[in-house]
Parts: sequence; C-alpha cells; structure tokens
Amino acid sequence: MSKLLRIFILLTIGGLVTFFVLRWLVQRASPMPDNLGVENGRLAPCPSSPNCVSTQATDEEHGIAPIAYAGETSAAHATILAILQADPQFTIITNTPTYIHAEARSSLWKFIDDVEFFFDEADSLIHFRSAARLGYGDAGVNRQRMEEIRRAFQAES
Repeated sequence: MSKLLRIFILLTIGGLVTFFVLRWLVQRASPMPDNLGVENGRLAPCPSSPNCVSTQATDEEHGIAPIAYAGETSAAHATILAILQADPQFTIITNTPTYIHAEARSSLWKFIDDVEFFFDEADSLIHFRSAARLGYGDAGVNRQRMEEIRRAFQAES
C-alpha cells in the first residue's frame, strides 16, 4: 500500500470519527427546554434569536399566522398528527387532545427543534411554535417547516 493511500485512509477515518463525535456532542448539548407546553392559552414566547417562529409572537421576525380549521378539533388534531407521523424527522413527545409536542431532527447533524401545536377550540385555530434548541440563526428552517405543515394540512382539509 502506498504512503499516499495510507494517509488518505487515516484522514478519512479521522474525519468520520470527528463527524460522529461532533454529532454526538450536538445531541448531548440539546436538553429539552423546561418552558414547553401551554399555560393560560399561550405557548412559550420565542427567544430574541431568529431561530424561532410562533403564531403568538407579535413581532415580524418571529410571527407567523395560525392555521384556521373548520369542524371538530379532534379532526384537525388527527390531521396534524398524521402529517407529523408521516415524516421521519419528527418524534412525537407529547400528545393530548389540545396539544402536540414533537422533536424535529435535522438529517445530517441531528440538531433538535421543538415543534408545538395548541388547538384553540374557542377560535378554531391551531397555534404553533417551532424553535431550535441550539444556535442563533436557522436560515429560516423553522418558518419553512411550519409553512410546509400548513400546506399539508390545507391539502388534507
């Protein structure tokens, strides 16, 4: 085996080991926040960082429109749950009749985002929040994810 090939193999193995160690560290550094859930009809506010969107945020950077639904809340809930369960990036953490919390993991680095849905039965609205656990920016990933879920919901309704 040539010296150049041995160097290439060692660098490749070293790169793979580094990748998997860094990915493991990302997951270990991402504990579940303690402010998730619904309190007095409100989801947790977004942090000041731009890696969160919420239907209950009032500023342009974080704000996003809720999803309106017609009919029974249980049907809207079942539709959202089916959308999440059909996508392997999501793991359902909490599922009650008026609230769903799921973790969304990125495919390569396994960054975790918390995705929450609150079914406001009085107004027939689905409020939601999607926030990254780590980092500052997210290149619009959370907003894009929620708009995709909105489109899927509307297509099913």
